[in-house]
Amino acid sequence: MVAELRLERLSRLDLLLELSSLQVRKGACPRAFIYNMSVKQILADLVAIDSVSSKSNIQITDYLAERCRSQNLSVKRLPYTDANGIEKVNLIALAGTDFSETQPGVQLALVGHTDTVPYDLNWTEALRLTERDGKLFGRGACDTKAFIAATLTAVQQIDLAQLRQPLALAFTADEEIGLIGAKHLAEARAIKCRYAIVGEPTSLRPMRAGKGYCLAEVTIKGREAHSAYPGLGTSAIFGAARLIAALERMAAALESETHPAFDPPFTTLNVGIVNGGTAKNVIAGACRFTLEWRPIPGQDPKRLLTLLDEAIAEQTSLDAQFVCEVDAARADSGYETSPASEIVTLLEELTGNSAGTVAFGTEAAQMAALGAEAVVLGPGDIREAHRTGEYVPTSELEAAVTVLARAITRLCL
Repeated sequence: MVAELRLERLSRLDLLLELSSLQVRKGACPRAFIYNMSVKQILADLVAIDSVSSKSNIQITDYLAERCRSQNLSVKRLPYTDANGIEKVNLIALAGTDFSETQPGVQLALVGHTDTVPYDLNWTEALRLTERDGKLFGRGACDTKAFIAATLTAVQQIDLAQLRQPLALAFTADEEIGLIGAKHLAEARAIKCRYAIVGEPTSLRPMRAGKGYCLAEVTIKGREAHSAYPGLGTSAIFGAARLIAALERMAAALESETHPAFDPPFTTLNVGIVNGGTAKNVIAGACRFTLEWRPIPGQDPKRLLTLLDEAIAEQTSLDAQFVCEVDAARADSGYETSPASEIVTLLEELTGNSAGTVAFGTEAAQMAALGAEAVVLGPGDIREAHRTGEYVPTSELEAAVTVLARAITRLCL
């Protein structure tokens, strides 16, 4: 039997905001009635809010801000406008300290991103959390609204007035399109952390290190001509092919620089998209390809760009008509926390899982830039994220609440 956690248009979010307004006007509100909700109820609320990266995340951060205030956390919004002119918000909530300092220091930060990838409009239940066979389905249910719901539920279980060390909750924007919100936090030096747990679906296995993520668009310019007279033109596709072959050799060379904690243990490189030419009988005047690479921790993420520049210079020396432009869109470094770090050993103890590593991009490197020894952890499997029918196992969601509550207790109480 299917059990559905439904949220009508006049949702709990609307009720939360109305009760908050009522409290301000009348000085009282039965907060415990609405705020002490189960982790599944909170997740249902979060899934019901459409927070695809292309849209503003103001609605979901309003919800999170109100829930945090209900637990007497100090809340600060850090808005910015994205490249498309849409307002986005990073939200920080503090317990055990406040925002009186320029860069508040905290013992532990729990970090979750509020945005999701788009969903197929044919998935009619994408914004309605649905429970079936021990799984909770919905867009963002796995990546990473489950972690956020577990965080809020864990905080409900803690007497924050008893904290000996400050705690921060950080909810970011635009993780799915380039870690943009977390980069804003790092650039603004918004907080200083000793430890950070960054929410991502890892099946509750603590991940103490991760590869970086880098991206570049490469354009080779040629000269169009009739294909019957190739000497009158310059094929951009042939030029791109030679450069791609050089990249393949670079990839092989980078395999000699290894990090044994990863599989594969070296920086990987991929040319995922190639576009060029206009017709079968026209010498191609332009060819573009997308290059991505995932550097191991400790390796300069721009190293491949240096090698690429050398390959372009070589091609230019061989052919004066070779013209190439590189637009390096991202160069995000990896992160690594010592296996002996207290946060690593604590999460290994609490989860019963040994620490591992991830090859996908996370916000851990930005938290490391804020001083944190960072670990990536969360309920759900990354292989279930971003797909129609995304889900988080109910048992892992509930276990995550216990893990996070105990982590707060051990590190901050």
